[in-house]
Amino acid sequence: MGLNETPSANRIHIGFFGRRNAGKSSLVNAVTGQDMAIVSEVKGTTTDPVYKAMELLPLGPVLIIDTPGIDDEGMLGELRVRRTGRVLNKTDVAVLVGDGEYSPNGGLCAAEEELVEIFKAKNIPYIIAWNKSDLFDDPEKDSLSAFLPVSAKTGFNINVLKEKIAALALAESTKGRPARPLIADLVRPSDFVVLVIPIDKAAPKGRLILPQQQVIRDILDTHAVAIASGESGLKDTLARLGKKPALVITDSQIFAKVSAEVPPDIPLTSFSILFARYNGLLETAVRGVKALETLRNGDKILIAEGCTHHRQCEDIGTVKLPRWIKTHTAKEPDFVFCSGGDFPEDLSIFKMIIHCGACMLNGREMQYRRLSAEDQNIPFTNYGITIAYIQGILDRSIAVFSDFQ
Repeated sequence: MGLNETPSANRIHIGFFGRRNAGKSSLVNAVTGQDMAIVSEVKGTTTDPVYKAMELLPLGPVLIIDTPGIDDEGMLGELRVRRTGRVLNKTDVAVLVGDGEYSPNGGLCAAEEELVEIFKAKNIPYIIAWNKSDLFDDPEKDSLSAFLPVSAKTGFNINVLKEKIAALALAESTKGRPARPLIADLVRPSDFVVLVIPIDKAAPKGRLILPQQQVIRDILDTHAVAIASGESGLKDTLARLGKKPALVITDSQIFAKVSAEVPPDIPLTSFSILFARYNGLLETAVRGVKALETLRNGDKILIAEGCTHHRQCEDIGTVKLPRWIKTHTAKEPDFVFCSGGDFPEDLSIFKMIIHCGACMLNGREMQYRRLSAEDQNIPFTNYGITIAYIQGILDRSIAVFSDFQ
């Protein structure tokens, strides 16, 4: 991924929901101006959520999500509806697509009414777009009702729908939520920031992983200087700088080694901890990690990752973390793993949850996961905080943040 591309996690997520054959996919294609979704007269053509990152004017970079019908039937239908439910946990703005052919007067069916109640319960701003308005007697008159009549076929009110989506998204993004920079508030123009980036088997050839890209971009936006070093060259890099760096940021996997080489008067943290703060999870994660001290043999620990990737022999989530936890606690917990969008709804069986830095998940999804754990009284922490705690350097790794001074 190039540095000039907006990561999906930083895009507004717009979900299209509704009954089968209401024209969700056709409306998605009309709104995006491209054949993003397969369209068919056969009910249930969309079998899995379809994601498309794009620019949607006047809003900017967004992620459009086309979902299966909420009235799908049979065992496979139940699975598709469940997947649609998961999409709601990451949706910033919802569009409920009504079927003008099924109900030309705009009456909601039971499944649609239930969906509206879910939008309200999850505080998701929504629009009800009544599709197939070309079948209405007077679509202009009906446009004054609670539903916005649209037509994917003729293009009627498509621009109005886009403007309404943009207005809701912008209002949501500024609703009492202070923007959290990655490091822009931690450094000043011309400061040196040293990034310690190990190149191991898991590192993708020819590019940096997303957290490293985003941190570098944030450094450049503040007019500070980003200096990248491998773990073996860190001492030499620090000696040659000529002035003390304002901050050193390391991959959590080599926290102990880097901490030993970076003088105590130089602030030190990790990419994972920066993302915990960015996602509003830092305080929760610092509290949650202490659950390690109460573990007993057989306690279940959920280790969750926001992305899916090929597991290497020394994978941090499935190999290194479990090994470090067993060594630290002298216990034999039962580790359960999940990745991507597969996050359990019932967390009651877990003693604690350890999440990755979540650079691939948007803020709403991470807040859903945090609140799910909080509602079920399950301690919630993340990789970087856990590693720093186990290695005895947690206080140092969060000292750079004013909230913990």
